[in-house]
Amino acid sequence: MPESTFLQRLNDLVARFEEISLLITDPAVIADQKRFVKLTKEYKDLDSIMKARKEYLQILANINEAKEILNGQDLEMKEIAREELDAGQKRLPELEEEIKLLLVPADLQD
Repeated sequence: MPESTFLQRLNDLVARFEEISLLITDPAVIADQKRFVKLTKEYKDLDSIMKARKEYLQILANINEAKEILNGQDLEMKEIAREELDAGQKRLPELEEEIKLLLVPADLQD
């Protein structure tokens, strides 16, 4: 999955996460236990995805920042940036796989 499509899919889930965040505090939803339980489970699932998304975005930002520093003159900073770039490039595909697993509905994982 191309990075932009992957990010777009994650970004699309943000609105749903925010919507559920509001719904589970609504007294009418709380009174409807069946709906409340369903939304709470969905919230929990999306919360894990949102945390992973935040880490993913941070790694992308770190990679971009490291690339900018590597174009600079400061040799000491270049070494740190190279390490940061290597770590980010190693972690990014691992995190993508973790997120893809989180995106699979729970009933399909059983």
